[in-house]
Amino acid sequence: MQKDQLLTRLLTRRRALLSGAAAVGAAGTAGLFVLGGDAEPVRRTATPAAGSQARRPLKPSTYRLQPLTGYGPPQATPRRTLVRRTPLLRVSGRGRTMVLTFDDGPDPRYTPAILDTLAEYEVRAMFFVCGEMAAARPDLLARMAEEGHVVGNHTWSHPLLTRLTRGQIRSQMERTCDIVEEAYGERPQWFRAPYGAWNRNAFQLGAELGMEPLAWTVDTLDWTTPGTRTIVGRVENGAAPGVVVLSHDAGGDRSQSVHALRDYLPQLLDAGYHVTVPRRQYA
Repeated sequence: MQKDQLLTRLLTRRRALLSGAAAVGAAGTAGLFVLGGDAEPVRRTATPAAGSQARRPLKPSTYRLQPLTGYGPPQATPRRTLVRRTPLLRVSGRGRTMVLTFDDGPDPRYTPAILDTLAEYEVRAMFFVCGEMAAARPDLLARMAEEGHVVGNHTWSHPLLTRLTRGQIRSQMERTCDIVEEAYGERPQWFRAPYGAWNRNAFQLGAELGMEPLAWTVDTLDWTTPGTRTIVGRVENGAAPGVVVLSHDAGGDRSQSVHALRDYLPQLLDAGYHVTVPRRQYA
C-alpha cells in the first residue's frame, strides 16, 4: 500500500471516530434536558443531524426578568450618623443660601397658609413637627412631602429634654419618627430639641435614630408676638449665607408669623438669596 493511500485512510478513520463521539455527547446532553420533574423521559421530536439547530422561542418568565444576584451591584455600606457635641447652627451651600424652619406644628390654623406662601414662591422649607400634632393632621405632612419640604423631629410633646431620662427621650423621639414615617413617607433625618435644650443623651439617641441635630442662626422670637414688622426686620437684618431662620407655625397665635413670611420671603429672593433645605452629611 502506498504511503499516500495509508495516510488518507487514517485521516478518514479519525474523522469517523470524532463524528461518533460528538453524536454520543449530543445524545447525552439532550437526555439531561428531556427529563421531566418526575425523572421520566419526555418524548421530543429529534433534531436534524445536519444544519443549524432549531431553537424553540423562550417563553417570558419572572426568572428571566430578574437580574442574577451574583452579578448585581455591590451593596452600599450603611451610612453612619455622627454623634455631635453641639448642634449645627448654619448650613453649607453655594452662594447666598438660607434655610427657613418652622417649629411646633403642624397647626391647621397657620401651617396651610405658610405652605401656600412657600408654594407661591416655589420655595422649600423645614418643618420640625411635634408627634402629637402630626398625629392629628397627617394630611399636612403628606402635603409637605408632596411639595418637597423637609420634616424634622421636634419630639412628641415638646418637653424639656434635660429633665427626662434616657428612656423617656428615646420614647419622645421614636414615637415622632414613627408618625412622621407613616404620614410623610420616610423617617426624619433631622431633629431639634425643644427650647434649644440639648444634652448628651439627645445627641446620642438622635444619632442612633439616624438624625442630625439642627439649631438656628437667627431667632425671630415670633412666639413672643412682637409684631409683624419686628419679625420681618429680624429676618432681613440677620440674612446671610448659610443662615438658618427659626419661626413657628404652632404653639400659640402665629398669625404674625404667617404675615411676616409673606413680607420677607419675596424680599429675600429679590436680594439674591436662594432659600432651600439642607443636605445631609454622612460619616
